[in-house]
Amino acid sequence: MALFWIVCLAISAATTIADIPSVNPIEIDVSRIVNGQYAKPGSWPWQVSLQDSYGRHFCGGSLINQNWVVTAAHCNFNPGYHRVVLGEFDMYSSTEPVQIKSVSRAITHPYWNPRNMNYDCTLLRLSSPAYMNNYISPISLAASNAYIPGGTTCITTGWGRTVPGGPTATKLMQTYIPIIDPQTCQQYWGNQISDIMICAGASGSSSCQGDSGGPLVCYGNTGWELVGIVSWGMSNCNVYSPAVYARVSKLRSFIDQYINY
Repeated sequence: MALFWIVCLAISAATTIADIPSVNPIEIDVSRIVNGQYAKPGSWPWQVSLQDSYGRHFCGGSLINQNWVVTAAHCNFNPGYHRVVLGEFDMYSSTEPVQIKSVSRAITHPYWNPRNMNYDCTLLRLSSPAYMNNYISPISLAASNAYIPGGTTCITTGWGRTVPGGPTATKLMQTYIPIIDPQTCQQYWGNQISDIMICAGASGSSSCQGDSGGPLVCYGNTGWELVGIVSWGMSNCNVYSPAVYARVSKLRSFIDQYINY
């Protein structure tokens, strides 16, 4: 993996979604942080890295209790070949107190549809419970009736590409992005946007390939809450087009039936 050398740019909101023409559906790509900044170690202790047997990162995920991680269905996690790494920050560090977990079961939402990206959600049951500390702890889930108004500033994190076609980041990145209301997002993406999706971004920064499955979190009444799972967007990670996330509030019944028992 090439060393990460891109200078992270400040987030800009000079262009709004209203300035962007609609696009052809064939231009979308599963995601997809561009124009972000380095996170601080331990800032987002629910963030996990999904890696292959050679230790290569391919997707993100979120720890939601000591036994379960949630990620995107399109990450195609295979318990026989893949693993979950908790407490990671610097992919090149050999001194971080990470926990490497195998997965006993991967459960994809029964309504997952790769053609329209609906219900882009998979649960991963860890083979042994995660040990909680300052660098590893779960994120609360948005309530099933959660309403997040357009304009709410939230955060997405990951080790994805920082420029289209470039290498994935070696250190965890973060960026602040606004929630986009469904009607505005549909003006851009059309009927590809369903009520199982939530849009954010189009403000000068974006998630990118390698961030898939990772968290979109907003600060609510009880602290940080997981509201979205990085799902899809423009193949060139356009920072002025809305990125699309699986809406966690609409996935609660699926998630709860497994993690509560």
